[in-house]
Amino acid sequence: MSDDVDLFVIGGGSGGVRAARIAAGYGARVMLTEEYRVGGTCVIRGCVPKKLMVYAGRFRDEFEDAAGFGWTVEPPRFDWSVLKRRRDAEVTRLEGIYDANLLRAGVEIAPERAVIEDAHTVRLLTSDRRVKAGKILVAVGARPLKEPTVPGIEHAITSNEVFELESLPERILVIGGGYIAVEFAGIFAALGSRTTLMHRGDRLLRGFDDEVRDALAEAYSHRMDLRLGRTLDRIDRRADGLQATLDDGSTIAADQILLATGRRPNVEGLGLENVGITPDAAGAIPVDAFSRTSVPSIFAVGDVTNRANLTPVAIREGHAFADTEFGGKPTTVDHSLIPTAVFSTPEIGTVGLSEAAARTACGQIDVYKASFRPMKATLSGREERILMKVLVEAASDRVVGVHVFGHDAGELIQAVGIAVTMGATKADFDRTIAVHPTAAEELVTMRVPAVTKHPVGVG
Repeated sequence: MSDDVDLFVIGGGSGGVRAARIAAGYGARVMLTEEYRVGGTCVIRGCVPKKLMVYAGRFRDEFEDAAGFGWTVEPPRFDWSVLKRRRDAEVTRLEGIYDANLLRAGVEIAPERAVIEDAHTVRLLTSDRRVKAGKILVAVGARPLKEPTVPGIEHAITSNEVFELESLPERILVIGGGYIAVEFAGIFAALGSRTTLMHRGDRLLRGFDDEVRDALAEAYSHRMDLRLGRTLDRIDRRADGLQATLDDGSTIAADQILLATGRRPNVEGLGLENVGITPDAAGAIPVDAFSRTSVPSIFAVGDVTNRANLTPVAIREGHAFADTEFGGKPTTVDHSLIPTAVFSTPEIGTVGLSEAAARTACGQIDVYKASFRPMKATLSGREERILMKVLVEAASDRVVGVHVFGHDAGELIQAVGIAVTMGATKADFDRTIAVHPTAAEELVTMRVPAVTKHPVGVG
């Protein structure tokens, strides 16, 4: 029997949509299925609506800072319902654009769940339709976990349900120490909720540079109740809301408890067992550098593979898959150097190795560092500082890591990421003329290492 389509994509998130569009552009017959809403976690209930909420929260600082520049601002009032309505409308608008772009590319969209029946067959559950495909791409992403599994955990919400809240909680407990926990804690604190951020580790943001982690903890300790080294024992519903009991016996009263303790690849019910694909210990679909599974006709991209769980990475993987399989251009994705941002307040932007990782990987490194109050703070009176670090491999002079903590760090690190990806040296940074007066000029005016770090066991 001939194939109905050349490519069947399961999942309408960032990676699946990009793969479908690019493959269709090469002339492939493509069908995509999505059981919820096209756009995936990022557009529908992730980074896009969350960033809009970050913007909303940062107006509080702007109102406060304005007085130092001569402005008289009447006490501002925040209306959650207005933000929610406008945010949701923007998400719907973006979803429509995703749909339109797929249809314009010639992709058929099926709004229902799909299950893999064999290496070339997918069954659509609602319509009970079977589709034969030359290739199948799994791009179903990941889902938030409700962990730890303690008594009363059913009373908590995850990063999915947080976008459905009809009112701003007066008190919120956020549990976790990664991107999602840090960002939502910052959002709710800025919007006016009495916020507690609790994490079992002694530092937030595992894997980031330690000085950046410490700078964030210092800033957050002034914005919210930060509890590190604590775990959750139970949640109880009381007449006045929820009560969380911690491992040290202390309690936290809250109107909402947001769990942001991890995500798991969304592989349940996909039919992987029908084709002999076994998820790994983390629940992810194992793939090679070309996103190929153990079944030659089945591929996977994005968070379901648990390689680097970021939207731009899923997009790049989807594009590389389409280039390789339908464009005749074998392409892999380099996961070793990924610029990224955490939209905390203050913000974090980073590319390359942390200082600890660079010391292990590169031998001797030179650490260039600047910590200062931004120019704006000299009149506003705000005490928060900017931290910038440039890590240089001493033997080659190559910049192997850049870390920025402060306003617009995400915007800054995107541009810096180009230079680092190209293999820029410290000499390249030094001969770049500074843009004055900016915070970013510090990156090209650091001349003397703050410290020279030797490899472990040396010096």
